[in-house]
Amino acid sequence: MSSTPAASSPADLLRRLFDAAIAAAQPALCLPPHLPEPPRGRTIVIGAGKASAAMARALEAHWPGPLEGIVVTRYGYRVPCDRIEIIEAAHPVPDAAGLLASQRIRAAVQGLTPDDLVIALISGGGSSLLVAPGEGLTLEHKQAINTALLRSGANISEMNCVRRHLSALKGGRLAAACHPARVLTLLISDVPGDQAEDIASGPTVPDPSTREQALEILNRYRIEVPPAVRVLLDSDACETLKPGDLRLARCETRFITTPQIALEAAARVAREAGITPVILGDDLEGEARSVGTVLAGLARHTARHGSLARPPCVLLSGGESTVTVRGQGRGGRNVECLLAMAIALRGQAGVYALTGDTDGVDGQEEIAGALISPDTLARAWAAGINPQQRLDDNDGHGFFEALGDQVITGPTLTNVNDFRAILILPS
Repeated sequence: MSSTPAASSPADLLRRLFDAAIAAAQPALCLPPHLPEPPRGRTIVIGAGKASAAMARALEAHWPGPLEGIVVTRYGYRVPCDRIEIIEAAHPVPDAAGLLASQRIRAAVQGLTPDDLVIALISGGGSSLLVAPGEGLTLEHKQAINTALLRSGANISEMNCVRRHLSALKGGRLAAACHPARVLTLLISDVPGDQAEDIASGPTVPDPSTREQALEILNRYRIEVPPAVRVLLDSDACETLKPGDLRLARCETRFITTPQIALEAAARVAREAGITPVILGDDLEGEARSVGTVLAGLARHTARHGSLARPPCVLLSGGESTVTVRGQGRGGRNVECLLAMAIALRGQAGVYALTGDTDGVDGQEEIAGALISPDTLARAWAAGINPQQRLDDNDGHGFFEALGDQVITGPTLTNVNDFRAILILPS
């Protein structure tokens, strides 16, 4: 790869941008300013998500009084805490450990008083980790629904609408269980638009969606569900708590970090390297391969005509794309987006890119994402790899593994959704 104005390789610079985005979303940095004064009564900490354990540790380090609690996070994301119990469970398909953790979290907030404070630490991934089946449903039902939704091509808002209506804790129900205590929810957003009800399916916030909308989503994506699921969705028993519900009157929600904050951190690093950053948006959605193709078009036009900025520049974006699974490959959405981008770029000179999930896990692989360069397609063909066939098989991970272009971070202990950076150098 050619050198950048900062005398580092394009791959190194892209990785620095990605690392800056992740660092800006670390709970140790962004959580302490949002902590309230201790209450007259007890302080109970609950939480769910990929960042919840790191959030719990940050809270413990800065909390002046007694506290107790329990949070559930993804396997491999545990961090040591002294007073808050950390339970690990499966993501993105829930397991028995998540079910047990959910039951214990609900038990922890029983019998509270108006003098008590509940601090809810909520981040992306909580929908799968906080698995408490609704009336008449089992863990197996929830596993089947989650798997079908993940393969359907539904976006995160649609998936979480269904999840909320099939849960005993999501859609504000966990906050209702805390009543009459005060509830402060600290959120790390991983969803386009930063809608609180979509982060971990909103266990402590009101939900404006309806069961009729959940049914429509299942019908639209032709998702076959067990009879018990249909029975529940046909009943008002599945309806979530709505805005104005008195049980949520003492609930407050604060966003402690968002995808936009992460993109701005990456932009600062780019400027320091003499690269002009252009933030395209923090909520780009759609089929992963379509997003990749559109971004490739923007990159080509900018490389040739300086339409968005004169090279050297970097196009930054976030959001959450979707994948309609048709092949037998290993996924996931970031590498699918990047492979489609590489195909559409057709070896465009001077264009390099990195896409990755800020939680360090793209799909179900312990791989954050990957990198491309102008010679990506040529190297693939030389190795006997057909890029389009790999894309058709949803095998982005297999493609980039074969080229040695994967980005592996390990558990990042946070999650502000997908990160995309397209570096355009003068050619």
